[in-house]
Amino acid sequence: MKEKIRYTDEPMEIGPIIPNFLPPPDQLVFKEDGVKVTITLSTKSVLFFKTEAAKRGVQYQRMIRRLLDAYVEAFDTKVERVEEPRRANRKSEKRRASR
Repeated sequence: MKEKIRYTDEPMEIGPIIPNFLPPPDQLVFKEDGVKVTITLSTKSVLFFKTEAAKRGVQYQRMIRRLLDAYVEAFDTKVERVEEPRRANRKSEKRRASR
């Protein structure tokens, strides 16, 4: 049988205080802003990505997304963000223009 641990009231040694080095929770979000698009790909391309994704246990759309991101990073050092207005904004702009 194991010997019981006996705790005493001896003072504990306190080490140096470590500053808070962890980032806040909002900086731990890894998901990037995305824009939903509709694109038609060749059957051959989709089949390739689905096959490779199944081998690796990942989503094929994520593989395509990462491929496009890698292409942009390799060839364009100055990626400018162009944000399209939302559909609701387009409708309200048309209403304002017709007035």
